[in-house]
Amino acid sequence: MFIATLIAKVSLNERDIQSAIARFDASGAAVIRQSDVIDGRVLDIYFQGDPIAARAHLETIEGEIDVAVQPEANRLKKLLISDMDSTMITVECIDELADYAGIKSQIAEITERAMQGELDFEEALHGRVALLKGLETSAIGQCLDERVTNMPGAETLVGTMVQGGAATILVSGGFTKFAKPVAQAIGFESFHANVLGEDGGLLTGKLDGPIVDSFRKDELLQSVAKEQNLPLEQCMAVGDGANDIPMLQRAGLGVAYHAKPKAAQAADVAIRYNDLTALLYIQGIAADQWAVK
Repeated sequence: MFIATLIAKVSLNERDIQSAIARFDASGAAVIRQSDVIDGRVLDIYFQGDPIAARAHLETIEGEIDVAVQPEANRLKKLLISDMDSTMITVECIDELADYAGIKSQIAEITERAMQGELDFEEALHGRVALLKGLETSAIGQCLDERVTNMPGAETLVGTMVQGGAATILVSGGFTKFAKPVAQAIGFESFHANVLGEDGGLLTGKLDGPIVDSFRKDELLQSVAKEQNLPLEQCMAVGDGANDIPMLQRAGLGVAYHAKPKAAQAADVAIRYNDLTALLYIQGIAADQWAVK
């Protein structure tokens, strides 16, 4: 048995529901039952058939409606591992930091190509960090205060999953000076990111220690799942770029959030319209169960 969850950005009407049912018929799937409309904009439809075909047909529904198709088993996840930049926060930190050095456009172009999967991530990272050589480290704190904003729904998502006993990990190809305060503000239990080299109050243009890249993100997912004695089917990974693809494919549910095309294609679910609370609806958690500060 599979579940298709429809999540409308504003509201879900009868026309949307009938449009979804017609698409199940077109995909060859058999609808078994459906829930009542949840919070005015969410519907669960239980079905039997090919989940890949069902997703492809459902994603053609008109309007701002996200679709998640998954097995009924292990719907509620016990581990959340998420990317940071443009996923849990609204910006790419290295691009914003580069603005304080007057080279934002130069670095942002490289970032975009790396996230699209057009450039080797590690090579692109070293190249961008080298361009920041000589920038005062005080710019990091200024950037945090002036530019870094949590993605809508981030605190609610993480807080609700922690409340439900899930492990939560923030993994970033960015930098610890950003990842640590972001993890603390949102409520992640742990974080992993790259360390910017510093000397005498200036950035050295180098990184200290091993790189957090796509391989490391995937490795962290597997190691933490093993430590928690959790099957991968009970794990959710969230990201937006090409360097998130291995963990998106490894996790029981890989969610591409407002993502680049390659990541959206590789993931089990692509959220295009809603905020991060959509990931709670996908798990069957309605708004009256959310942890809200």
